[in-house]
Amino acid sequence: MINADKPLLYLPLGRRPYESVWQLQKRLVAARAAGKVDDLLISVEHDPVLTMGRGTDRANLLAAPETLKQRGVGLFEIERGGDITFHGPGQVVLYPIIDLRRRGRDSHKYLRDLESVVIATLAEWGLEAGVKPGLTGIWVGDYKVGAIGVAVSKWITYHGVAINVNVDLSFFDLINPCGITDYPVGSIAQLLGKGQGMREVERALVRSFAKHFAYNVKQVGDPDKWITDL
Repeated sequence: MINADKPLLYLPLGRRPYESVWQLQKRLVAARAAGKVDDLLISVEHDPVLTMGRGTDRANLLAAPETLKQRGVGLFEIERGGDITFHGPGQVVLYPIIDLRRRGRDSHKYLRDLESVVIATLAEWGLEAGVKPGLTGIWVGDYKVGAIGVAVSKWITYHGVAINVNVDLSFFDLINPCGITDYPVGSIAQLLGKGQGMREVERALVRSFAKHFAYNVKQVGDPDKWITDL
């Protein structure tokens, strides 16, 4: 049985470059596997970046290196599952680093749980979201609003989910997002016709995660000091 009072350390990082947070995740995965920290959750907004998961078809990168440089977009090949995706300003990203040994060692259920978390979050904005059979992500109609890509090491999760809030959707023209060409990427702002508060969406996503996974959130007061002291 999952203990509803189980603590979840929460690190809100604000806006950060992708690579530094990627390396931080790997440090925290090792610390969690060694029992040095509890389950934890990172929220972050990234500088513009493309990430290529283990399942990436390089044909889904549509832009030349010169174009990426001109637009200030980084590019990283990483160990999560899935194809290529974009992260950037106006997008809320959540990285859960949790021990699946306490949750039946079921990575497929974990993915379905993450989908449910995002669907519940979007419902708070009156958006009826769901999944499309055979396709990744979370959808509102034919618009992909949420992306999921995870990695698991020694049953510790990392990478995670992203919700497009106010993101500049033109960045997605640089790729075939997650290899999908038949449907467009969307955002909450686009679907509702106006910009939305990033922190409100971030807080709702964290609440939804904690409720679904039965955690008691313990926010870290100074994330940078906590990371330095780790």
